[in-house]
Amino acid sequence: MENSDLEKLKYPIGKFIAPSAYSKEYLSGKMEEIAQFPEKLKQETFSLSDEQLDTPYRPGGWTVRQVIHHCAESHMNCFIRIKWALTENNPVIKAYDEVLWSALQDNLAMPIQPTLYLLEGLHLRLAYLLKSLSETDLERSFIHPESNSEIKIKQMIATYAWHGNHHLAHITTLKKDKNWK
Repeated sequence: MENSDLEKLKYPIGKFIAPSAYSKEYLSGKMEEIAQFPEKLKQETFSLSDEQLDTPYRPGGWTVRQVIHHCAESHMNCFIRIKWALTENNPVIKAYDEVLWSALQDNLAMPIQPTLYLLEGLHLRLAYLLKSLSETDLERSFIHPESNSEIKIKQMIATYAWHGNHHLAHITTLKKDKNWK
């Protein structure tokens, strides 16, 4: 497989590009994408067989099952990081190794339904919280220890809207390539 083909499979909607400005309209749209993600994911995955769920979305990539469980884990971390940023003064958050997490038995074999339910509840809470934030709240931040960079809540909103769409596109691209319904 050519590097450009592999890159297209890794990033079917492209890599995240931060906007030059975070307008109220932009953030509102991203909050709506976050709110809608669990339903879109459920619609794309509820009828997949175990064999399909255990198919990698690209050579050397995670299976559909791992992608679904990863989204829940990543978005739980997002929610907690936003809570820390809202309640502490620029805290240093805890990083986690998503590759190691994805190799744990629950990510490899657990049914997806409980994770889809978890995502539904999590995103209801996340969207509710995000929609309640003031302009000042959106500027609150935390420090990510891997890059030692300050990340603002408004950046998290954009990043996690992209993150959900990114992984959803992994699944929809695979379904299209495999001609799955």
